[in-house]
Amino acid sequence: MACFMQTSIKDSDFAARFAELQNMKREQSVDVKDTVAAILADVRARGDAAVIELTEKFDRQTLSPETLRISDADIDAAEAACDAETKAALALAAERIADFHARQKPEDDMFTDAVGVELGHRWSPVDAAGLYVPGGLANYPSSVLMNAIPARVAGVARVVMVVPTPDGAINPLVLVAAKLAGVDEIYRIGGAQAIAALAYGTQSIAPVNVIVGPGNAYVAAAKAQVFGQVGIDMIAGPSEILVVSDNQNDPSWIAADLLSQAEHDEVAQSILICDDADYAARVSDAVEAALSHLPRQAIARKSWENFGAILIVDDLVSEAADLINQLAPEHLQLAVADPDALADKVRHAGAIFLGRYTPEAIGDYIAGPNHVLPTARAARYASGLSVLNFMKRSSLVRCDASSLSAIGPAALRLAEEEGLQAHARSIGIRLNIGQTEPPENG
Repeated sequence: MACFMQTSIKDSDFAARFAELQNMKREQSVDVKDTVAAILADVRARGDAAVIELTEKFDRQTLSPETLRISDADIDAAEAACDAETKAALALAAERIADFHARQKPEDDMFTDAVGVELGHRWSPVDAAGLYVPGGLANYPSSVLMNAIPARVAGVARVVMVVPTPDGAINPLVLVAAKLAGVDEIYRIGGAQAIAALAYGTQSIAPVNVIVGPGNAYVAAAKAQVFGQVGIDMIAGPSEILVVSDNQNDPSWIAADLLSQAEHDEVAQSILICDDADYAARVSDAVEAALSHLPRQAIARKSWENFGAILIVDDLVSEAADLINQLAPEHLQLAVADPDALADKVRHAGAIFLGRYTPEAIGDYIAGPNHVLPTARAARYASGLSVLNFMKRSSLVRCDASSLSAIGPAALRLAEEEGLQAHARSIGIRLNIGQTEPPENG
């Protein structure tokens, strides 16, 4: 079967079809707002008791305050059960992710301006961060590394992970990844109740300051509702990839790249932009051939048939960039002869993969940059997860008598214009300008 859409920039209806692609709704419309609000309120009011009841209801696990937390012995047993080569691969990924994110740490700054005012800023980490990991056996240890390591690099003192274990099932590699990433506490809870426990705290779980990590509609709604009580990373939608390819690539390579995202989810999206209609047909055929061998064939096929697209342009450098910037993809792969020339024109993309030998999948695991990225065109205004998600900046200002005299009168004037007399007096009293005592009543 062909993809959902194939169109050429030469077609008279290209603009309309491209607009349809831009505005395509892929996220499932599930109204869980009221249900989530009730769960959050219950956990906030009853703490452990509510979390335990909801875990039994949704995950079929009977817990107690003492068994909410996964023990060090459980983590050690998981580590012993994992293949040594896989653990080595995780360790290499952790090392590379940590090295990349260490380069993101911002520097403090302090300077004195022309009138003698000392100004600057300093960065500090949040005290505690919470990481949500989807549960069961089909979860992703790579996401544990991507979410937890930036927090550690930022200097967060306490990193907490929640992961549901329905019927007691958990991928042991998730626990190994958590240990590698320096997670301090792991709790076997999930859903909106886990987000509530992280945000508000319970008798057994101290609250955090920032919550990151993906989840289902209930988790996403819970993160949205607790925002303000805590910070969050983003509300991420289904995964997406945009591959720009010339006709010098092996079509089977590009097909594999497109399917690397399609296999994530039935509502994931894979888009190809190329400048050769015959080559586009060869890639489409290669996708069909590859689908028949994929273990997740049913998922990938629905994604490709319902949301996949092939856009044919005349010139990749001059025309593709405009389409890319309008789509603002989560993942952008530039499999062309001169990827830098095209990348220079790209303003909106979560992550950019340069050249024929840089498949997006290398970024999912081991390249180093974070794979938690803005989706649904949010790359127009948002960035991927970074060390900065776990830090905040404080401004620093110091005046002496001389520098306050230089800038204080202007500030005093502005305060008076705004009708804020206490503001004005706070400045004027130091400059002996205006009243030095508050006026008497009457």
